[in-house]
Amino acid sequence: MNPKKDAANRSAEPEVSAGGDRSPLTPRDYRSLILYAIWMTTLTALVLWAAYQVRHVLLLIYISGLLAVGFSPIVRLIEKQKALPIGTQRFPRWLAILVLYLVIIGTLTGIGFLIFPPLVDQAQQFGKALPEMFDRAQAFLVSRGILDHPLSLKEAVERAPVAGSTDAVGTVFGTLVGVIGGVFGSLTILILTFYLLVEADQLRSQFLRLFPPSRRARVSAASRDVTVKVSAWLGGQLFLGTTIGVTSAIGLWLLGVPFFYVLALVSGIGELIPIVGPVISAIPAILVAATVSWDKALFVLIFFVVQQQFENHVLVPKVMSRQVGVSAVTVIVSLLIGGNLLGVVGAILAVPTAAILLVIFNEMRE
Repeated sequence: MNPKKDAANRSAEPEVSAGGDRSPLTPRDYRSLILYAIWMTTLTALVLWAAYQVRHVLLLIYISGLLAVGFSPIVRLIEKQKALPIGTQRFPRWLAILVLYLVIIGTLTGIGFLIFPPLVDQAQQFGKALPEMFDRAQAFLVSRGILDHPLSLKEAVERAPVAGSTDAVGTVFGTLVGVIGGVFGSLTILILTFYLLVEADQLRSQFLRLFPPSRRARVSAASRDVTVKVSAWLGGQLFLGTTIGVTSAIGLWLLGVPFFYVLALVSGIGELIPIVGPVISAIPAILVAATVSWDKALFVLIFFVVQQQFENHVLVPKVMSRQVGVSAVTVIVSLLIGGNLLGVVGAILAVPTAAILLVIFNEMRE
């Protein structure tokens, strides 16, 4: 044994106290920790500020991600088909996505050709009948003492919040900008969803590499669970909207309510907003029926109540509870938060977001 070598080794080892702990931190270590905390806090603040500045872009990316996750099982199903006579065993991923897009666009176009002509005709008739409905509504309000005297359409417009020409021009311009922005946003979502679906496998493998190898199997299982839930939500929303729109058209037509095409379209779109959407979309149909007779308005009200009871107790439990796995309390709370943050868009995205957060919470808890 070499006494000098042993002494050198002991001097190189960190000092350990009698209790087995390492030596206390030096002032230099404290300064390093403080600087590290300051830098990380600053970096976090900058990231949050940048995310807030590009929040609209992040929202488009999130919507595209949800659509990509929801469509991925359908794309994989199309990929497995062997009916393509080009010498390959499966559909290429990009071609499978294009087939899905063509089916969706073709379906919407076919529905448009069936609905658009009578929809335009009834919308024109509704515009012509609007002044008469306005006069009937005013007569009812005057008879109940709510209004002092009937107002002309010009007086009603002048008493509206947007009265001045400058405000009116600004409102029209803002509406036009909003419509153009919505069109470009929709195109951006479609294109981004396409590329996310094309690169889904690469993105998923890169995401799994962020976790230790021992946990990648659980993360992969959780991602599959998220895919199932989001796909069930997307398919369920489309199914519910179509069902409510078709049944509303049939029911309002049988009840003899005018403009039933327009009102059924409003009802089907309103179904995409959970809980509050069906209630709000039923109001125009009841008001239009009230211009014909109060008895008809009562029957329309009963029809929508029965329809919503059937949807809430038969359709929604099978789609949302059994497949998506989101309870009613979670749906209501998520709708309140999403609607307060992002309005209608937040209400639409609330349920799938809540489902994803529940999957993450369950994995972290386990």
